[in-house]
Amino acid sequence: MSRAIVVNDRVRVPDRALHVRAVRASGPGGQNVNKVATKVDLRVDLDAIEGLSEPALARLRALCRHRLDADGRLMISSQTERNQARNLADALDRVRALVTAALREPRSRKASRPSMSSRERRIDTKKRRGALKRERAREQD
Repeated sequence: MSRAIVVNDRVRVPDRALHVRAVRASGPGGQNVNKVATKVDLRVDLDAIEGLSEPALARLRALCRHRLDADGRLMISSQTERNQARNLADALDRVRALVTAALREPRSRKASRPSMSSRERRIDTKKRRGALKRERAREQD
């Protein structure tokens, strides 16, 4: 069964980049949790992703910097479902979402200046505040 993740027509995560391990899940579940390995630990070799540009790869590394292991592989765990296949599908979807987010280039910030009226309002507010403080100071003398 091929687990390759197709992100779009150019970018895909090949099966060789995915390392799947099933382990026992934690939490409630009674006997089922004690005998069935439903939790999925997925590791993704980021350098093996096909069609990802260098800037997109850098954005992906920045997005998942807290989820990288010592070898630089992305670690995803899923134990939300009671079924190993559904947990694997959930983990693969999360990898697809991360890669899709990394493909989007951030919008560049365009420098803007405050309008003349907003500057005048700001100065007027500052003057009122200063006058209020001056009034208080005179009352105490």
